[in-house]
Amino acid sequence: MTSNHTPKAGDEVQSLMADAAEQVEVVLNRLLPRLRGPEARLSDAMRYAVLGGGKRLRPFLVLSSADLFGVAHGCALRVAAAIECIHCYSLVHDDLPAMDDDDLRRGKPTLHIEYDDATAILAGDALQALAFEILAHSDTHEDPTVRCRLIAALAHAAGAGGMVGGQMMDLAAENEAFDIGAITRLQRLKTGELFAFSCESGAIMGRADENRRHAMHAYAHDVGLAFQIADDLLDVESTAEQAGKAVGKDANAGKATFVSELGTERARHQAGILAEQAIRHLDVFDDRANVFREIARFVVNRRN
Repeated sequence: MTSNHTPKAGDEVQSLMADAAEQVEVVLNRLLPRLRGPEARLSDAMRYAVLGGGKRLRPFLVLSSADLFGVAHGCALRVAAAIECIHCYSLVHDDLPAMDDDDLRRGKPTLHIEYDDATAILAGDALQALAFEILAHSDTHEDPTVRCRLIAALAHAAGAGGMVGGQMMDLAAENEAFDIGAITRLQRLKTGELFAFSCESGAIMGRADENRRHAMHAYAHDVGLAFQIADDLLDVESTAEQAGKAVGKDANAGKATFVSELGTERARHQAGILAEQAIRHLDVFDDRANVFREIARFVVNRRN
């Protein structure tokens, strides 16, 4: 994947995503541990959680951001692998009986079903630690200050002020009545902050000015919300086979979502508005950010 690729249609975005996913898979396969003895079950579980599935959208955003800011591809691949470790750890923990209690993920049994609850918890813990180990390594960037900025940004995006805080709100939503403002905040934390890190990572590695980094952050938040609305729509309109995971669970649990609050047509319209709003944040980059414009359109039209 290089910066001279400028997709003009959703199918080209999917082709670029597939190419990026293959490259990230190779790096993840190399970076994930292969332990021996009693610990082997842990490394096997980590590899089960990460390899061989998923859209790899967040790694694709990292690679596209790196292209935009002229960052070496090898460095970007390591950051892409780190964000995927965080994402996969979150899925492993979200699927646990104490959380969302799912038994299907990416078209195969969830980790705690394939192994057990304790192994799933430990595998998630280890994947989170591995992400920061990857970022801290000199191969990720020659400048230790840049590596520290990457670590700080990902820690914020993944922690109480980001993804984990959003998951706490998501659990509360099972017992509390959330209005559209609370739902929006929930998804900005749970989904949007990791999107923001993915889109900003190229600016961090490329030592870009604050104006351009802020533009990517604003873009990512709008795309993250559009992505989540599309996810909510898929939850009510797709089958488990199409989605590769259980569907209809939010409705069955009585949990408020964009779709339950807005209805399907208004939700779909709002996703489109957010995508176009995200695109306007990219004006500072001219045509160099066309891949991000097409990503914004892709996320609202995807079918899985």
